[in-house]
Amino acid sequence: MITTPLTGAFVRGAAELEETARGVLPHRLPSWVRTRFPDPQLMGAQSRPSGVRIVLATAASTIELVVHPTFVTFRGVARPRGHVDLVVDGEVVASERLGGGDHVETDMATGTVEVRRGETCTVRFTDLPTRDKHVEIWLPHNESVDLVALRTDAPARPVEPSGRIWLHHGSSISQGSNATTPTGIWPAVAARLGGVELHNLGFGGGALVDPFTARVMRDRPADLISVKLGINVVNSDLMRLRAFVPAVHGFLDTIRDGHPDTPLLLMSPIHCGIHEDTPGPGALDPDALARGEATFVATGPHGPAPQLTLRVIRDALREVVAHRDDPNLHHLEGTALYGERDAVTHPLPDALHPDSATHELIGRRFAGHAFGAGGPFA
Repeated sequence: MITTPLTGAFVRGAAELEETARGVLPHRLPSWVRTRFPDPQLMGAQSRPSGVRIVLATAASTIELVVHPTFVTFRGVARPRGHVDLVVDGEVVASERLGGGDHVETDMATGTVEVRRGETCTVRFTDLPTRDKHVEIWLPHNESVDLVALRTDAPARPVEPSGRIWLHHGSSISQGSNATTPTGIWPAVAARLGGVELHNLGFGGGALVDPFTARVMRDRPADLISVKLGINVVNSDLMRLRAFVPAVHGFLDTIRDGHPDTPLLLMSPIHCGIHEDTPGPGALDPDALARGEATFVATGPHGPAPQLTLRVIRDALREVVAHRDDPNLHHLEGTALYGERDAVTHPLPDALHPDSATHELIGRRFAGHAFGAGGPFA
């Protein structure tokens, strides 16, 4: 087997590769952000390589990727492990579940954190066609991974990007929460249907209109840009309307400093029953935790209140777009991707995040809207 060093020439969708004792760790936010604002939740989310993939050309029939995962759980609540997906010439051909790695377990009752160290994991794909082919190895959206080694039974070489780059920012739903596989998260589904290169800045709990995220987007190459805001502002109870609207304008202004004419799509939240009319903060339901389940609830006062709800957010984002003189700025109601009627046939299993089938539904609807005839990304 031939071992190929995993350099930036092979890794797409990451801002940086950090050298570690085992290999390299992909980060989706650059070091200046991680140094300036090392919020534990954001640091964990950005280190999970949602949308990040290893891209190569090879005639190999066997490909091995050695990784050291880190997966996070709550004590007493079972959570599925991450997967590594193999895409050959644009088609998803295999998905392998991760094993081993380090297990970080939090006791929600006491706040204590226990770390159990494990072994590295080798993901192996065999019986591949021996012709020269374009290969993408999609890393897990829900576990951090140190990339230890890439081994093939024929030489591997990097491939220059050839498609348009779609830069997307959103919440845990955009990161892929509750999806099973990394190619099954809705932005990956939409990117595949749209024939574009995804750069995913979806962060669990981290779509908070942060100026540094806008600066990262300003400085990243992009042919298409989308921003999905709202749910995290509500479930963190972070802002009131007076602060939210100017913050969104400032976020868009910063992106426009680097991408003045790029098609830019501002998206509002999908339907989420617990926060439609009830403000945050959101929290894990203690009764569900006692049953070994992770389900979310809204804890704010129900009914008319100064706090933000999803309905208020949607109205505000609609007004933001209407008041900007920007012919390349577009708006998409999140409820067009997943609305109240969809909640009946495709309920959110934890009351907050879509399951795999619903990620597929959202991805297909987004692709039809954005990449279809007359769409903002057509």
